[in-house]
Amino acid sequence: MTRWTFIVALMAVSSEAFAPSAFSAYDRLNSAVCQSTLTESETAPAGQSIDDSVISQTDAGRGRKQKVVEEPALWEYNFGLQDPELPLPHGLVARVSPPETYSVSEEQIRTLEEDGVVHIKGVFDQEWVDYLRKATAYQVSNPHFWAFAGTASKLYDYIQRNVWQTNKAFANFYYHSAMGDILRQCGRTNEIRVSTDLLMVNPNKGFKWHQDNQNGPITPDDGIRFWITMDETPKDYGAPVYLKGSHRNTAVDPQAVFVDINQEGLEEYRDKRLEFRTKPGDMLIWHPKTIHKIDGPADGIWTSFRRVLGGTVAKAGTKYSDKRGTGGVLSDLGRHGMEHGDPLDSPFFPVIYPKFSQEEATARDNGKVGRSPVDIVTKIGGMATAASGERFRSFFQVLGSRS
Repeated sequence: MTRWTFIVALMAVSSEAFAPSAFSAYDRLNSAVCQSTLTESETAPAGQSIDDSVISQTDAGRGRKQKVVEEPALWEYNFGLQDPELPLPHGLVARVSPPETYSVSEEQIRTLEEDGVVHIKGVFDQEWVDYLRKATAYQVSNPHFWAFAGTASKLYDYIQRNVWQTNKAFANFYYHSAMGDILRQCGRTNEIRVSTDLLMVNPNKGFKWHQDNQNGPITPDDGIRFWITMDETPKDYGAPVYLKGSHRNTAVDPQAVFVDINQEGLEEYRDKRLEFRTKPGDMLIWHPKTIHKIDGPADGIWTSFRRVLGGTVAKAGTKYSDKRGTGGVLSDLGRHGMEHGDPLDSPFFPVIYPKFSQEEATARDNGKVGRSPVDIVTKIGGMATAASGERFRSFFQVLGSRS
């Protein structure tokens, strides 16, 4: 079995193929998943818990740097649906309460439109930040098999696409938080659907200059990218940097991931850099074509957290865009049966504004939203051409701790 065949097999796991997993809300929440490095003379802050930041541990008294998250053993991965059983903040009742609202200023919307990115500070209060941290701690403590390929590749300490499909806490966040209301204002639209999402914990290698093409089955102009941050940006690395206005460039192939900012056609953007040092509860929102990078630690070892819930949402009127033959297909491996040009209206791409759909939520809860081995093989098989292979290699060019 080749490496790629093995990875395809891993991604082919369907949530419907397994009974929903029955986990206690805090079965492993307090396990020592997260470890940071201290010297012999240092001690862990009193009362610190996995929910707040990290569980500190001296590396055998040698003061060596140690990752805050250890890679899961193969037998630790879980299948099927997971439910941390977390109560929602602010007295919200899951699947009953309407989503919260948040007012975005016209100035912030215009900044997004003109610069290609906007930083909205303090969107989510401490209750929501704690909720997301607990949901993330649960997920890292109970790693899902869908995360295997990304985590085993060492790209991140933990990374899982479409985490909302398997972890009920993240689905409830989309259904009941103000995220949908914020993004519909930013997109000047009357409907928001989740196209794809990612739970990301610590990008070990960092990512060089790139644009996002893993946006689900939609065009860049139909999408809005988002980041919701749970931690403060480290002092020396980890701050996203964007090229101001670069979403308007016509020089970069829309299917490319890696971007050489010294290429012809990017002269007016390459020196206009916007760096954002996000804090817990902040949102970064940007156009999928805005060129950006993140520098990781030079040695690839994070001694603190960089936990982010990110992804792409689709605006009203979005049509399904079949991306077979391109690297973009990797963010659309579901068995939804949609065809190119169909309205993007499916439980696989759930509506979250103006409000969530009970029918779509029930389909998710019943394990009807998942991955099909046949569909995955068919879609990824279309990447075998030389042209699509070259585009896929563009993804690997983007990896690296510094650029």
